[in-house]
Amino acid sequence: MLEAVLLVGGQGTRLRPLTVTTPKPMLPVAGVPCTEHQIARAREAGVTRVILGTSYKPEVFSAYFGDGSRFGVELVYVTEDVPMGTGGAIRHVAPYLESGPDEPVLVFNGDILSGHDIAGQVKRWRADDADVSLYLTRVEDPRAYGLVPTDDDGRVLQFLEKPATAEECVTDQINAGCYVFRRSLIDQIPIGRPVSVERETFPGLLVAGATVTGFVDEGYWLDLGTPLAFVQGSRDLVTGLAPSPALPGPVGDFLVLPGAEVEPDAVLTGGTCVGAGATVGSGAVVDGSSLFDGAMVASGAHVRDSVIGSGAIIGAGAFLDGVVVGDRAMIGPGNELVRGARVWPGVALGETAVRFSSDR
Repeated sequence: MLEAVLLVGGQGTRLRPLTVTTPKPMLPVAGVPCTEHQIARAREAGVTRVILGTSYKPEVFSAYFGDGSRFGVELVYVTEDVPMGTGGAIRHVAPYLESGPDEPVLVFNGDILSGHDIAGQVKRWRADDADVSLYLTRVEDPRAYGLVPTDDDGRVLQFLEKPATAEECVTDQINAGCYVFRRSLIDQIPIGRPVSVERETFPGLLVAGATVTGFVDEGYWLDLGTPLAFVQGSRDLVTGLAPSPALPGPVGDFLVLPGAEVEPDAVLTGGTCVGAGATVGSGAVVDGSSLFDGAMVASGAHVRDSVIGSGAIIGAGAFLDGVVVGDRAMIGPGNELVRGARVWPGVALGETAVRFSSDR
């Protein structure tokens, strides 16, 4: 048996308050929740039992995933009364683990899309006889992240805070949010209080002489924590750049879910996902965008790199680029909204209410 802990925390990206106002199923990323993509990849790597740890609306998860049998795993739900940090959340689920003291336990951070070799990380953990293995990825500009330098043998040397200057960037390796713990070490995390694995648990293990290794993988990695990252993740899944066995359709330039209606002369490109019951009118162009269930893009509208919430309406000839439109909002004909615009749920913009093009 290989167990995993999936920490889903606040159930979604900062996109959530912009798209919905009431509890509802998890935000779809290329047609299904991010959590489903993560469970599918874990199952593919040999995981048979998943502890789903959350501090936010556990009933949303249990209603969707049930006992996990539909997804090929056993699912156990554990809820925190108050957020405990990553380390505290891992310790909180410890009583529900069934692995032996020297067996591996995988831990995944929520809202991460990854194509890294999960089974390879576990295999390397065994070969190194490590206490903890951290999945590390390389980024072009690491200044927004904590740094994790390693030696030639892959042993972690330090955990460094976000660098303030280029000179402080001693490595381009960052913590990518997947760990393999020796089961017995999880019981050593303090219980009943917030704990940060990055600032307390991992540095403490280094001081204690534990074997902490880095598993550097060059595969796909993306943190879905912002609206634009959410859009990117969805289109990368649709086009196959981000691998997932849970994608509800073939990889391609677009994904149209059952019940959606797309006019023959509409153009879908760039990894666009059209949700169930959504409609795309004649001559409309939708590029690299996510249309949630029941959304409508009217004739002649152009939507690029945007999220259109459930039941939202984009009027004829409207132009949106890098926009988040909340559920049931209405963008009237002829409006132009540019990158960074956010339209709250239920808001209605009249015809040509907002424009950014030249008046010449």
